[in-house]
Amino acid sequence: MASKTILLVCLLVATVAIVVPMAEAQLGLISGLLGLIRIQGTLFCSPTRNVSIGGATATPVFANATLQLLCGTVGNVISTATTNSQGIFSILLDPLQFLLSSLLSDCKLMVRTPLSACNYSLTGLLASPLQFVGITISGLLTIINIIPGGFYLIN
Repeated sequence: MASKTILLVCLLVATVAIVVPMAEAQLGLISGLLGLIRIQGTLFCSPTRNVSIGGATATPVFANATLQLLCGTVGNVISTATTNSQGIFSILLDPLQFLLSSLLSDCKLMVRTPLSACNYSLTGLLASPLQFVGITISGLLTIINIIPGGFYLIN
């Protein structure tokens, strides 16, 4: 009788050891299918975006610049992105790993490529707080949209 009990306990432990990681993996897949946090925007070669009367930008875009999403007081790097030839970047995050309120209050975007790479007369780096702009729902997918709140110069 005791050997049957020990065998049953061993089988139960083995089953839990196999099922729990599978459930966690599936939950991660489901969370990725059901929701995303998207941080996106256009980076310009200036700490302030200059727009002319016709709506065209007077400041060129910053192509191939490296951006980092930094969070916390020590600035842990959460994600990295590179702008394309039009200066556009996008960072995707899993909403199960980040609270929106924490992202908005404790995180910022930092441009690690010096401004001189875009315009040799400019010095320093750019940083920006984050700004929530809304939620997009497409079928089962919910996207939390965040943009840079405004880049400022760090010398």
